[in-house]
Amino acid sequence: MATEIKVPALGESVSEATIAQWLKKVGDAVAVDEPLCELETDKVTVEVNATAAGVLGEIISKQGDTVEVGTVIGVITEGAAAAAKPAAAAAPAPVAAAPAAAPAGEVAASPAARKLAADKGVDLASVSASGPKGHVLKEDVAAAKPAAAAKPAAAAAPAPVAAPVATGPAREAGEREEKVKMTRLRQTIARRLKEAQNTAAMLTTFNEVDMTNVMALRNEYKDGFEKKHGVRLGFMSFFVKAAVAALKEIPAVNAEISGDSIIYKNFYDISVAVGGPQGLVTPVLRDCDELSFAGIEQSIGDYAKKARDGKLTMQDMAGGTFTISNGGVYGSLMSTPILNPPQSAILGMHKTQERPMAIGGKVEIRPMMYLALSYDHRIVDGKEAVTFLVRIKDAIEDPRRLLLDL
Repeated sequence: MATEIKVPALGESVSEATIAQWLKKVGDAVAVDEPLCELETDKVTVEVNATAAGVLGEIISKQGDTVEVGTVIGVITEGAAAAAKPAAAAAPAPVAAAPAAAPAGEVAASPAARKLAADKGVDLASVSASGPKGHVLKEDVAAAKPAAAAKPAAAAAPAPVAAPVATGPAREAGEREEKVKMTRLRQTIARRLKEAQNTAAMLTTFNEVDMTNVMALRNEYKDGFEKKHGVRLGFMSFFVKAAVAALKEIPAVNAEISGDSIIYKNFYDISVAVGGPQGLVTPVLRDCDELSFAGIEQSIGDYAKKARDGKLTMQDMAGGTFTISNGGVYGSLMSTPILNPPQSAILGMHKTQERPMAIGGKVEIRPMMYLALSYDHRIVDGKEAVTFLVRIKDAIEDPRRLLLDL
């Protein structure tokens, strides 16, 4: 008896996906709930698990194919598992040897693992694989040491790199370039960002905030906070709380345009931009007005881990009424963030840097941060945008306001 492998439901409004990689080969034994392949949608990577034990008898849709929900992409054959077990048991020996001898590009690895390896400068051939059939997982790359992995590549690199410097004939263009198809997530990011620029009357206004008091408050209570709640106290929770207070006062910033109408949101679901292996994603903190500081920090930490592991779901990122993006973690001093449609505004945080400031007629060195609010001028007026940023500034410079709801 054969069991069909079908593309599962991928979430609201998502009807198709791309097969990122098969984790099993035809003839491999599979167990119930064992991952068979990875599907890449517009927003997340989804694993397709086996619904029955047996042997992968056929792969119908190959890596790179676009498939719709419900499509049969492979077949599991039952009753052949016993025959396949000896082959499965023998397989680890050549697979284990392959990473040492094969180039990095031939090593079986997930897209998330390849991306992280490229970012860290890790040679996939030197990574110890813990996945099924010698498959390199993202966690394996994260545990690898970049310096040690990079040395062999660095030693081999000078020969081909030095060649173009010679005065001989120019090399083929293909030797200098690499053409890689954009992932579905990257295509979606590109399309949505361009749509935001083409559709909204986007404008950015700036302010700066003195981080002295909030840093002092955090330093005073961070140990007790972590001991009680089991999570570190960061600055993002202060900004989320400050944003909620400002959104309540300036409802246009928490609204969106629908046709010739404006939809005002009486709830505060804030999208927080986090970096994942395949790009920036914006999971949503639900009902932030009802969350405690610890609840916010815990949710952000959970989302960041899920993003790194490629485990975010469609529901994690659905909705959102306002976005906060922290480019400061990458060292950005100032930027103009792009709207996250259909939201009407996004707050950009940046690097905290000491600067000389005039305080009470004297020059003092203060830890300062630039804030940027990009907004849709069709719905948010300049006065509202400036007022919103001032409310954020006031709350961060005097965090007692957040406790007293001022």
